[in-house]
Amino acid sequence: MGKIFVVGFGPGSEEHMTFRARQAIEQSDLIVGYKTYVDLVRDLIGDREVLRTGMTEEVTRAQAAVEQAKSGRTVAVISSGDAGVYGMAGLIYEVLMEQGWEPGDDPEIEVVPGISAVNAVAALLGAPLMHDFAAISLSDHLTPWEVIARRVEAAAAADFVIALYNPKSGRRTQQIVETQSILLRYRDPETPVGIVKSAYRQRQRVDVTTLEDMLNHEIGMLTTLIIGNSSTREYHGRMVTPRGYQRKYTLTGANERGRLDPMPWALGSTKD
Repeated sequence: MGKIFVVGFGPGSEEHMTFRARQAIEQSDLIVGYKTYVDLVRDLIGDREVLRTGMTEEVTRAQAAVEQAKSGRTVAVISSGDAGVYGMAGLIYEVLMEQGWEPGDDPEIEVVPGISAVNAVAALLGAPLMHDFAAISLSDHLTPWEVIARRVEAAAAADFVIALYNPKSGRRTQQIVETQSILLRYRDPETPVGIVKSAYRQRQRVDVTTLEDMLNHEIGMLTTLIIGNSSTREYHGRMVTPRGYQRKYTLTGANERGRLDPMPWALGSTKD
């Protein structure tokens, strides 16, 4: 029986790749991926056979992976970030569903999770996702813009922190402008916005700005944005979205001698 690993390898740096992702690549005899992704993990691929395709050829990659796995091969389909977040996992399953595949049939499928862009970007920005958030792709290649705009508006009205994937490309420039316009109807112009390009890669760039000023910064396909909610604060170049602890607890917490009061378990208490 063949097998397909659908591998999310994280931002691209090896230190942020999971052990299981490395294992999956090493156990496969065919690597299938977008050419840029293949280049990012070239050192792990070694002399294994590689099927590389362009950016808009995801269906070709998925069909080829399924066909090769059905012939008895072990195939790794690679995605940056997490394969289940705007990655290849869903498309692999869609191709299999069209063929009537069921769990237990040939080929076996394993989705290997990875660090998504939203997690990588949030770590670089500080702590912007400490409360509820929504992730929205601004690419209208597969989803009509009217649908995307409604989602942006709904998330803005509900005061979600918003992570924006695929915000802009060379030919697709107006969506980010319209998104800013929608957000400004619901958010203060001074709302913190984090803009991260190529997180954990060689050309990484991290900027913290405001909703009003965000279009004056470099934004492209390698960029992910995080738009703060009404509670998000900028602090020395970092973004922090409070969870609400300050409403229930005294965060300073020091006793008269300047030490933190110990918790009951620290004193050996067995009481509930």
